[in-house]
Amino acid sequence: MSNRIAILCSGQGGQHADMFDILREDARASQLLQTWPLEELCGHTLPDILSDEHLMFANPIAQPLVVASILANWEAIKGLIPRPVITAGYSIGELASWSVAGALAPEETIRLAALRAKLLQACITPEQPQVMLAISLSQALIQMAELEPVLRAHDFFIAIEVDEDAVIAGGLLDNADALEAAVSAAGGKVTRLPIEIASHTPWMRDAVTPFEDAVTASGMSNPLFPVLAGISGARLHSKDAAASALSRQLAEPIRWQGVMDSLDEAGVTMAIELGPGAALSRMLKTRHPHIQCRSVAEFRSLAGLKRWGEQYADT
Repeated sequence: MSNRIAILCSGQGGQHADMFDILREDARASQLLQTWPLEELCGHTLPDILSDEHLMFANPIAQPLVVASILANWEAIKGLIPRPVITAGYSIGELASWSVAGALAPEETIRLAALRAKLLQACITPEQPQVMLAISLSQALIQMAELEPVLRAHDFFIAIEVDEDAVIAGGLLDNADALEAAVSAAGGKVTRLPIEIASHTPWMRDAVTPFEDAVTASGMSNPLFPVLAGISGARLHSKDAAASALSRQLAEPIRWQGVMDSLDEAGVTMAIELGPGAALSRMLKTRHPHIQCRSVAEFRSLAGLKRWGEQYADT
């Protein structure tokens, strides 16, 4: 039986200076990257962004940058693998996944990513900076059901359900120390993420309608294969579903466990993460060990990725 391939599209957080290096082997993908409006939208040249960590992780730059990386990688590898059967994206990666599925042109996807960042940024006031925290309860004295009241007491909300005992939460920076102390006192672990915006929480609700309108007005078409909704794991097949799913996820939690289970239910046997980073492929491999998972970021060459794919073909 032939493999059923899924494409995973990374979220923010894994940016690095070498995130476009593998494109050196593909002149076409490299040339396409040069034609996309990344530098126009970011206000900096790509070399300048990649040499400055502050720029690389600044939200208005990071979102179009990550989407451009995903789509450039897709252009480089799509001729090396069989056609995917499904795709899924994590946070900003969900927008990129619609382009991977052929529903939206790369240039317009990158422009929507920049608009998304702008709308989210507008939800932050200077006197109330925001932050995202990774919280693990694997060795805690409290269960996940008991965490939400603790979060709410500090004006934090679950943003991403990562695992049964791990979430990412978003809220106000001024309350982060007190929340961290409360979680740590219960035996949990808190890690601050390099993301200064409480995405996927009610703090972003003012961005939902404008972004839905923008996606509706875009050139979105029906995807060539299903796209999974981050807020539910549901398989989406139409352009009409895109606007609702992509806008609602700005202020609603991403249920990544459900997304991973949907990949398994779709009969996926191989998954390739387009990067930057390899967090999604690692999480999927841990949850569903029978699925062969790798990230483009793990390969030193496109030839190596092709050999890996061929190794597991028709198994």
